[in-house]
Amino acid sequence: MQRRCDRNRNRSKRRAIYCPIHGCYLDSVSQKYRLFAQTPGQLQERGVKRREALMLVAAKTTIPLDGEWLEGFWCEECQETKWYHVRKHQSNYELSIAPLELWQQATGVIHPHHNPSVGEFTLRQSRMLGYNGVKDFGFIN
Repeated sequence: MQRRCDRNRNRSKRRAIYCPIHGCYLDSVSQKYRLFAQTPGQLQERGVKRREALMLVAAKTTIPLDGEWLEGFWCEECQETKWYHVRKHQSNYELSIAPLELWQQATGVIHPHHNPSVGEFTLRQSRMLGYNGVKDFGFIN
């Protein structure tokens, strides 16, 4: 019969993700934002041959990039949260500061400057708290 303490040792360990600056362990403070490729060039940067990349993009509008995502981490030494582009290779993680271009390839991320197809009025109304939004409508008595 297997003892209880032996079973507990089979639990998964914390992800071994360390600060590229200080080498200390990083605590995740966000969800993972998965990345997708939309152009053949984005796939070619990751080692896919040109012809295969063209065929993939023609067949699908977006291709999920396995083992890559954006995630926010808290560094105890820096005392701040930084966003990293994480690449997983087997059990190792490679971190680099997330460039602005990658945010456009992520899912579930709100555009920092808002969606250009949304009008100013709608944007303003969505940010208002309470019921004062009625004041924007001019009622004629």
